[in-house]
Amino acid sequence: MRRFSTGWLAVVSLLGVVGVFFFCEYLIYYPVILRCAWPKLSHVRGGEVADGRSTGSTLRAMVLSDTHLLGAVGGHWFDKLRREWQMERGFQTALWLLRPEIVFILGDIFDEGKWSTPTNWEDDVRRFNRMFRHSSDTELVVLVGNHDIGFHYEMDWSKLQRFEKVFNSTSTRILTKNGINFLLVNSVALHGDGCPICQSVEKELVKLSRDLSCSLQKSPPSSSNGSDSATEGCEGAESYPPTPPIMLQHYPLYRVSDASCTGEDAAPPEERHLLFREKYDVLSKEASQKLLQWFKPRLILSGHTHSGCEVLHDNSYPEVSVPSFNWRNRNNPSFILATLSEGSHSLSKCFLPEESTVIAVYSSAGALLLLAVMAHCLCFKTVGPLLPCLSLCALIGKHKYL
Repeated sequence: MRRFSTGWLAVVSLLGVVGVFFFCEYLIYYPVILRCAWPKLSHVRGGEVADGRSTGSTLRAMVLSDTHLLGAVGGHWFDKLRREWQMERGFQTALWLLRPEIVFILGDIFDEGKWSTPTNWEDDVRRFNRMFRHSSDTELVVLVGNHDIGFHYEMDWSKLQRFEKVFNSTSTRILTKNGINFLLVNSVALHGDGCPICQSVEKELVKLSRDLSCSLQKSPPSSSNGSDSATEGCEGAESYPPTPPIMLQHYPLYRVSDASCTGEDAAPPEERHLLFREKYDVLSKEASQKLLQWFKPRLILSGHTHSGCEVLHDNSYPEVSVPSFNWRNRNNPSFILATLSEGSHSLSKCFLPEESTVIAVYSSAGALLLLAVMAHCLCFKTVGPLLPCLSLCALIGKHKYL
């Protein structure tokens, strides 16, 4: 009878351990992300949504930031394994349940891109491609961050071109999808000190500003009669849909601090009043004003601070800072769900499981298992180990006979 009880407890304990592990490392992402939903637009021009996919008049975009895949120098193997598994499960579950049409990652993809050797870089890229794999129905767009190519004083052409080659794009450009203009900015190069990369990026931004301005000024074909004074100087300009862009970049625009930021994903209270450093924590005032004047964006999405914040610049231009997607940087990672059209947008936040919750589940399960072993030992006077990890019974039995 004692052997039967001991064997039964061993089987139940093993099943419990496997079940808790499976729940914490896989299943938990589903009920948490299922609570998220695509926000609805105040109005949608044209078609309707069918079968969970948007028509040509709307676009469903998922936005995350600061994944910080650990590198070969500062990354412990277990930390890498743990954080990358969490991000992979969070991302893959979100793709399966929410089916975004496009995904933006706002820089700092890698933690050590600024000093990675070619071999380490290839390994980091391989792991990224595995974690953030996606079907052909979803477009993945990656922006550059300071950890990918280095801070302004560390970046060079080789690092920038290495990044652009991997992600098959230039770091500053306009992407148009479903009639919506997305302005992708290499904000690491906006120091305004005349460095070669800075000059190149600023030159491209001036050109893109002119192209967008000309597109906005063009008259409808029915009212156009030859040359129009409003489009003078627009010869050779590239044509885009005539709507203000959504601007995406790694660094936030200039703000004094996070003092006005609220919400569960905002910076901790003790950090919100710390002053930001221009060109390090946020863009400079000058660079920020240039971007606003050149493009007059209807929405700005940025990363870098690892915390969420909403700011209204010049009472006209809303900016949303997207928190880090990595549990190493915060207890409650999240991403943005955006429903977009040519003339409107609506955002909502989707939180991933909190690491404190996972730890609490593991701790509770461990405590219950320990209590079950102790109860078994006390009831059946077990003096031998149940399993190698249950040898506590021997100690308890010995203590009872003293």
